[in-house]
Amino acid sequence: MRITVCLPEKPEPWVQGLQQALPEAEVLAWEPGQPAADYAVVWAPPQSFIDAQPRLQALFNIGAGVDALMQLSIPASTRIVRLDDAGMSVQMAEYVCHALIRHFREFDVYEAEARAGRWVYRKPRERADFPVGILGLGVLGERVAKAVAQFEFPVLGWSRSRKEIEGVRAYAGEARLGDFLVGTRVLVNLLPLTDATRGILNKTTLSALQPGGYLINIARGGHLVEDDLIPLLDSGKLAGATLDVFETEPLPAAHPFWQHPKISITPHGSARTLRRESIAQIAGKITALARGEAVAGVVDPERGY
Repeated sequence: MRITVCLPEKPEPWVQGLQQALPEAEVLAWEPGQPAADYAVVWAPPQSFIDAQPRLQALFNIGAGVDALMQLSIPASTRIVRLDDAGMSVQMAEYVCHALIRHFREFDVYEAEARAGRWVYRKPRERADFPVGILGLGVLGERVAKAVAQFEFPVLGWSRSRKEIEGVRAYAGEARLGDFLVGTRVLVNLLPLTDATRGILNKTTLSALQPGGYLINIARGGHLVEDDLIPLLDSGKLAGATLDVFETEPLPAAHPFWQHPKISITPHGSARTLRRESIAQIAGKITALARGEAVAGVVDPERGY
C-alpha cells in the first residue's frame, strides 16, 4: 500500500505520523514523477497531482470543507473523504460561543469604555430575545448548536434534510429557510460551500433576520456577498458581525471590513486541523477501506459535501 501526502507546506510531520500509524504502508511526501499512490492525504492539491494518480482509491482532505477539491477533475472511481471532526467541532463551538456571548453581554462595549477610562454599566439583556440560528447541521453544526443551547439561548437550525437535535428547533429545505431566518437574531453560518450556497448571506437573507441581527460566519467567505454587509450595518439593520472567513484570504489591507467598528475579524482560525487526531482518523479509515468496509465522511460529488 502506498500513501502520498500532498500539502502546500510541511508535509513531513504528516508523513511521519501516518507511517507510524500504518507501518505496513509506504508513506511519501508527493513530488512529481513519483509512483502512483493507492491513497492520498491532501489540502488544495494541484490538478497535476490528481492526473498523476491513476489508481487512487481514496483522497483524504485534511480540512472539513472540500470546496477546493470540487474545482478539480477527479475520477469518479476515487472516493473523496473528509474529516468527520478530528477536534474541529469543539474549537468551532468555543469560537461561536465566545462571539455570541461577547455580543450578547456587550463585552465589546465594555472594552471600548474601559480603554476610554469610563466606568459604565449596561442593562442586562434577555436570552429569549436573542434566538440563535445555525445554518448547517452537520457534525460541526450540531456540536455548535448543542454548545449554544447550554447557555440557554433559543436555538434554531436549518439544513437541506431534516435533522432531529434535542434542544434545537429544526427547519429543513428551501421552503423553510425564510421561516428559519425570521425566527433568528444571531445567525451562525456553518454550511458547506457549493453552487447552491454561494452568496446565501446577502441583502435579502440578512434583512430577514430579527431587528438588531448579528452575523457569525465561520464557514467560507464565498457564502457572504461582501458588498451587501456594510450597508446593512450602517443602516442599523444589523448590529454587527464576526467574520473568520473571506472571499479573498488573507483579507487585503485596503478592505473596508478592517476599519468598520461593527465588524470583528479573525484570520480563518475558528478551527484548525489537529494533526494527531486527524492522522488517527485517516489511518483508521484507510485500514477500513483496505478491508472493503464502508467509512463515514465520503463526499457526494453531486451535492459537493
